[in-house]
Amino acid sequence: MFLLDGLRLKLHHYRLERRWRILRSRGMRIGRFVNLPMSTWIDVSHCHLISIGDRCGFGEECLILAHDAMMNEYLDATRIGRVVIHESCHIGGRTVILPGVEIGPRSIVGSNSVVTKTIPPESVATGNPARVICGLEEYLEKHRRRLEAAPKFPYREFDAHALTPERRAEMCRLMAEQDGYVIGGYTELLAGRGGLKVTGE
Repeated sequence: MFLLDGLRLKLHHYRLERRWRILRSRGMRIGRFVNLPMSTWIDVSHCHLISIGDRCGFGEECLILAHDAMMNEYLDATRIGRVVIHESCHIGGRTVILPGVEIGPRSIVGSNSVVTKTIPPESVATGNPARVICGLEEYLEKHRRRLEAAPKFPYREFDAHALTPERRAEMCRLMAEQDGYVIGGYTELLAGRGGLKVTGE
């Protein structure tokens, strides 16, 4: 069972790396330590207009568009636009990023958002259309305060790949009435450990 899981993971990582090579060969800029899942749909025909900075992360099933052909039948023209996602941006699952937008460095976009306009640096934005709801430091401070009293679960012991029935039960018991935090996961990711694969040098 573990051997089969290991082979599946290696094959998945091979496919990811091959996809990143193809996108880069077509002119797309993808920085280092980027989590860009297979389920993230990239506008391949215009991927040379898309740039993703270092240390960015994407949830599952995001959509990044660099063209808009909605008016093509009527005007015989397709709008194209650059998409620039600066370093240390984190994009929630199923977010749609439209052509002609820039997401400033160190910004977070909530799940299921539609990014239609540029988002300034160090912002947290969400919604359809995505709007800034607070600054990054305000968001982080809120979670720092919560982290002090919340149940904490070390990544190496409580990641989905390491969970035992006992640990699952412990997590459920400790979180019966409040949220918790898995800690140390990003450190493990950057060290090349854990289930996620990120782009290299």
